[in-house]
Amino acid sequence: MSTPKAAGSFQTMLKVKFGDVDPAGIVYFPRIYEYLHDVFEEVWEDHVGQRYYHLLLEQKIGFPLVHSDVDFSSPLRFGDRATVKVTCFQLGTSSLGLRYRILMDDRLCVEARQTTVCVHVDTMETFPMPESFRASFQKILEEDPQ
Repeated sequence: MSTPKAAGSFQTMLKVKFGDVDPAGIVYFPRIYEYLHDVFEEVWEDHVGQRYYHLLLEQKIGFPLVHSDVDFSSPLRFGDRATVKVTCFQLGTSSLGLRYRILMDDRLCVEARQTTVCVHVDTMETFPMPESFRASFQKILEEDPQ
């Protein structure tokens, strides 16, 4: 699967721990979803400049997951230190689509596309994403979003 070019990407590292693997010695697939959410929170803190925890509890803004596509290409194993590259494939009025690519060296292990939507936490009603957030995600927006 080819990935559209991005103006930039957010990158982080993940470490596969012993408790993340199943008896076959590979990462148990639900852990991948935990990894993706951990990286989602890192994007907010390190790229956007907002701790997701504070966004939820103080600003009462949330971005719940509304759609997820995940392709598993190659297993991750205990002790692996994988690179995660994040780009934005969709930047709507209230929706945000992030692409996560988990790589070991140049080998693609997992590619996920997840869409979240901006909501008021108390009512779960959608509303337009604040412009400061949009500006941050614009920096990692793919040139040819699909």
